[in-house]
Amino acid sequence: MNATQDAIDIYHEILSTGDLAEETDTAMRRLLRQSGLYFGERPLCTVLRPHFYFEENWQFLKTGLEALMDAFNRAHEICCQSAEHRAQLRLEPYEEQLFSLDRNWDLPWTSSRLDTFFVVGENHLKCVEYNAETPAGLGYDDALVDAFNIMEVMQRFQEKYHVRTLLTLPTLLESIIDDYQRRGGRHEPNIAILDWREVPTLNEHEIIKDFFVRQGVTARLGDPRDLEYRDNHLWLGDYRIDIVYKRVLYSELYQRMGIDNPLLNAVKDGAVYITNSPACKLMAKKASLAFMSDERNAALFNVEQHLAIDRCIPWTRYVEERKTFYQGNEVDLVDFIAQNKQKMVLKPNDEYGGKGVVIGWETEQAEWEATLKNALEVPYVAQEGVRIVRHDFPAWINGGLDISTRFVDADPYVFRGGIIHGVLTRLSPLTILNVTAGSGSVVPVYIIVRKE
Repeated sequence: MNATQDAIDIYHEILSTGDLAEETDTAMRRLLRQSGLYFGERPLCTVLRPHFYFEENWQFLKTGLEALMDAFNRAHEICCQSAEHRAQLRLEPYEEQLFSLDRNWDLPWTSSRLDTFFVVGENHLKCVEYNAETPAGLGYDDALVDAFNIMEVMQRFQEKYHVRTLLTLPTLLESIIDDYQRRGGRHEPNIAILDWREVPTLNEHEIIKDFFVRQGVTARLGDPRDLEYRDNHLWLGDYRIDIVYKRVLYSELYQRMGIDNPLLNAVKDGAVYITNSPACKLMAKKASLAFMSDERNAALFNVEQHLAIDRCIPWTRYVEERKTFYQGNEVDLVDFIAQNKQKMVLKPNDEYGGKGVVIGWETEQAEWEATLKNALEVPYVAQEGVRIVRHDFPAWINGGLDISTRFVDADPYVFRGGIIHGVLTRLSPLTILNVTAGSGSVVPVYIIVRKE
């Protein structure tokens, strides 16, 4: 029996004792409601166990993905400097306009997230997306840790295991303040967390704001539609904004307010520091993974970056009529995708929440071919499927303890473009693991060590 499965079995055995499972479920629901841990009207966590890593597992994940981030940073640098290379990302015209406004090409990511699948026992690690623009989940993760920490089942589990957590909000705040000061900020800043007031993640924004305030930082929530740009300052009513912690998507900002709006005008003039400035959109495109894994760009990366790309990025190509290579053999790209749906996924170049993703092995051939035809008109990438991770998780369902298998991903947070700290972990009975897709659950991660 491997060590991880041993820890899982011990936790499940504790949970099965007496009425503890039902009591844990009752306590969980109460804590979720009290802490605002809901995605819209759905509880964020629907299971009764966190996810476990041993220290060596976590260090492998951290080291491997920090090496991969060096390759992403190199790709970003190339695409910033070369319009020819940037064209491979298939930016929309408004995104090129946004890019031209930006002053922060060198490090546009205060926080970001790599979405991966990690087979622990085999150290198999594949990154399927880079959430480079607006990574969600940091506030949820820390609040879920607080909830699990006070549950009796976790107290009993700690009689057998040392545990440590990976709280992300302290690192987020430290990164924001550090970047602000690095770019010339001199006084105590006022932070605005900006997103639409109707988004279902507003409760997470509240969690983050409350944490900032507890640390002695002035922070407010705001809607971009309520901003004013005057006297070389960005304002939310009478509240002067020095730092924008951006959670609103640039695509939605442009669609609703155009390029000439108070936020982007303040960014253009350098009147406000914004986390994840417009240049972040370059690597946020799904085509960024195609750029990195495409043989035609091989000469752009050094040996270490090549190793990280080969280890961590699955074969990915922008969908277009061309020849390319797969496992050393030249193929006609469109024909190859059409004939190999059993190992391919099609993804829109710029969507989130699993929207538009088509899993080839779960799709009829006619639908696959129709999607591929559309992908030649609307920007899409094709990506080779990766090994999906499964683990058993307990839940209280219909008056009883149900332990069943769920798909599990590993989505570590990246700070300042290179530091891996903390991880969003999502579960789902479906292949697409995403809370916004409607079937997911989020659990906190604990790093564990067996007591002697």
